[in-house]
Amino acid sequence: MSEILSAIESDDAVAQDFEALPVPESYRAVVVEERDADMFAGLPSWEKDPRQSLKVREVATPELAPGEALIAVMASAINYNTVWTSIFEPVSTFGFLRKLGGRHHLPYHVVGSDLAGVVLRVGPGVTVWKPGDRVVAHCLDVPLEHPDGHNDTMLDPQQRIWGFETNFGGLADLALVKANQLMPKPEHLTWEEAASPGLVNSTAYRQLVSANGGNMKQGDTVLIWGASGGLGSYATQFALNGGATPVCVVSSPDKAEICRSMGAELIIDRSAEGYRFWKDEHEQDPREWKRFGARIRELTGGEDPDIVFEHPGRETFGASVFVARKGGKIVTCASTSGYLHQYDNRYLWMNLKHIISSHFANYREAWEANRLVAKGKIHPTLSRVYSLDETGQAAHDVHRNAHQGKVGVLCLAPSEGLGVLDHELRDRNIDAINRFRTSD
Repeated sequence: MSEILSAIESDDAVAQDFEALPVPESYRAVVVEERDADMFAGLPSWEKDPRQSLKVREVATPELAPGEALIAVMASAINYNTVWTSIFEPVSTFGFLRKLGGRHHLPYHVVGSDLAGVVLRVGPGVTVWKPGDRVVAHCLDVPLEHPDGHNDTMLDPQQRIWGFETNFGGLADLALVKANQLMPKPEHLTWEEAASPGLVNSTAYRQLVSANGGNMKQGDTVLIWGASGGLGSYATQFALNGGATPVCVVSSPDKAEICRSMGAELIIDRSAEGYRFWKDEHEQDPREWKRFGARIRELTGGEDPDIVFEHPGRETFGASVFVARKGGKIVTCASTSGYLHQYDNRYLWMNLKHIISSHFANYREAWEANRLVAKGKIHPTLSRVYSLDETGQAAHDVHRNAHQGKVGVLCLAPSEGLGVLDHELRDRNIDAINRFRTSD
């Protein structure tokens, strides 16, 4: 690995130099182990601790297949799917690996759905990428053998999320990806900054901007739950960048300040204002929906949201359906507070509202989202960086919502701050790049 790192840090290494490097027979990786799948049985979700299940192990380097690339990973990031994997919810991911079979069906699962790094090898048939290319990866793994995937690859019945529903993910020194997951690294960003937008930035783009999601237009009012978090922080930026008006829902004064620093003006601190959408475990409180809707109208001058950017799920979904404008859209993914949503259908059906499901992004959408980052129009929301050995703690922080924006992980990169080539663009955007890093 030291030879690989030296080549990456060299100013004059070319493709032939990377091709000449020997590929290690094994590498460090963050894994969960199949034998631990029942370790949290009987515990509620919040008591399940990723620090107990996520382990750094030396694993065998997988064989490279046609259409694939082997990446030297400089940095990665934590997403909620890694939290789900680590606590074996809603199901153990070893079910995905068994179904996929072949190389992927192992007694360990190398996790992680983000990376920034350098191409080491490409498999037969790969023509766009070569060893030495500096890249980031999106997490859509799709073979495109089925006709349903050729209009929108997210509709392919064999579509999977890399590092969650496949093995050999990005929280490791090496990673295995399909070549059509790769995109150019934004060169004004460090490795850890470049690794952090991938999954959430692409997800937010499809959910809010794409015609496959909210199809946001200039002048729209967009209600954004968790507006300073991993998904919401990108939705807030897309709304502001696209001429919409975000109404940012947060849970603390610090998170409200982050949204203001991004340029948002309409902010609801749901904790300070005491919204309780559920009377108890079984019954919601429509009076709280109405109080929440009235507060939105107070901020917007009487307008209801054209789009609700919905990802908490069970806790908020009834309120989201209620507050959307007549003919408006509730675009949903993730459901981090629970998958069984309940809402009053009268407010949907009689007001011609639309519930739209959204899941990650296709290659075109991911590419466009990354292009906006590379142009300095959308910025990483990295708040803290951990070492690979500290991945369990990083996932624990995300599980406890004890973080802002995205949490990064150094893999092969020996320290933070490396990998920048475009210093001029970085200097122009340094305050925005560091916005989440300067907050507690």
